[in-house]
Amino acid sequence: MSTNPVQGMWERFQARDWDGAAELIHEDFVGEWPNTAERMEGRDNFLAVQRAYPEGWTIEVRRIIVDGDQAAVEVRVPHGDQLFHCAGFYEVRDGRIARATEYWSDGVPGEPPAWRAEWIQPL
Repeated sequence: MSTNPVQGMWERFQARDWDGAAELIHEDFVGEWPNTAERMEGRDNFLAVQRAYPEGWTIEVRRIIVDGDQAAVEVRVPHGDQLFHCAGFYEVRDGRIARATEYWSDGVPGEPPAWRAEWIQPL
């Protein structure tokens, strides 16, 4: 397992090691999901959401960037016939994750605006 708390949290989520994940998250943790205008206050609430998520998902950490007490991560989460994406930004305090802002996508691409079509290529 990783020594970085953010990497370690995602590894423990994948292993469904909720007690291990709890060790890496501050009790007064605040997590925000701006896409759905949700805030989770407290480690226990954040972990309850993770535990309750319907089974069948896998976590793939694509990259993580750490700079002091800040971290950014790109994660893919295949779940059945869906593929979710997360760009997460984290603050670490006392060696544990104190704050997270995660931007989630359901993987369903929207239509790009026509005005920029001459400069883009589809993924």
